[in-house]
Amino acid sequence: MMTAYTVVVTDYGFPDLKQEEEVLLPMGVKLLSGQCKTQEEVLQLARHADAIISERAPITKAVIDSLERCKIIVRYGVGVDNVDIEAAKARNIPVVNVPDYGTGEVADHAMSLLLASVRKIPQVVAQVRRGVWQITPCRPLMGLNGKTLGIAGFGNIGKDVAKRAQSFGINTIGYDPFVQQTVFEQQYTQKVDWHQLLEQSDMISVHLPLTADTKHIFNRDAFERMKSTAYLINTSRGAVIHTESLIEALTSNQIAGAALDVLEQQPVALDSPLLQIEQCLITSHCAWYSESSLNRLQRHAALEVQRILNGERPKHIVNGVEVYSA
Repeated sequence: MMTAYTVVVTDYGFPDLKQEEEVLLPMGVKLLSGQCKTQEEVLQLARHADAIISERAPITKAVIDSLERCKIIVRYGVGVDNVDIEAAKARNIPVVNVPDYGTGEVADHAMSLLLASVRKIPQVVAQVRRGVWQITPCRPLMGLNGKTLGIAGFGNIGKDVAKRAQSFGINTIGYDPFVQQTVFEQQYTQKVDWHQLLEQSDMISVHLPLTADTKHIFNRDAFERMKSTAYLINTSRGAVIHTESLIEALTSNQIAGAALDVLEQQPVALDSPLLQIEQCLITSHCAWYSESSLNRLQRHAALEVQRILNGERPKHIVNGVEVYSA
């Protein structure tokens, strides 16, 4: 039985680490955890770790260069924005994500935000609570049948959103330069370029990773190209939207509304203009969450550590480090 390995969880927002314990403790692993917020805190906790699992703690180049025997860095979630993946690659440390834990939940949340925005559910509920009863409230309301949903980013979540939208009679188009035409066709979705997506969509659901190319891709120019009746839904990364440009587009009625589960700055500041805009709905970066997806996220992260400590190849390496099975 293995007794020499130390696994560090740098930070987590879960009620406990029972899933990780169930996977790793039977291996004889020593499991340490913290709630690191700074580079220095990570350095102090993780310097001697054989494996690191992290949620939001900064895994910087300085942290990575100081690691004495780390074999893997696992990120709780899909994005790896908090990890310097190139620094890890230079040290031959695989960076691994967990892309398959909450695909359905995020797609459900995106559709929920879309429906709530277009049907203006929060506004109608607020009216009823004030004693205002109208059978044609908050006019105009847009019907969904025959409308076009543009999907920005056509990975697993984007494809799941397309299926859900089509069940409402919505036509789907998609933008993703890294996905083949045949994939779009298999999902009954028309592949379009960026400008076509902006100009043709009645609603846009965003499922893009945050990269140098996608940061602030929804900017003033993008909003100017969108229909004035269009709605923007974002359950991907906050920084794909330029916040000030969105505020301007909403307050000038350049677009009809927005629903955001992610923001450039989180949590949202209580004095943010977005909170004062009736046609802007904000949820608390919770699209990924259900009790079952929470369990999958923690267990799948721990299983990736288990694989590498057992001499096996992790499933989801994102920084190009090749790991060979023993």
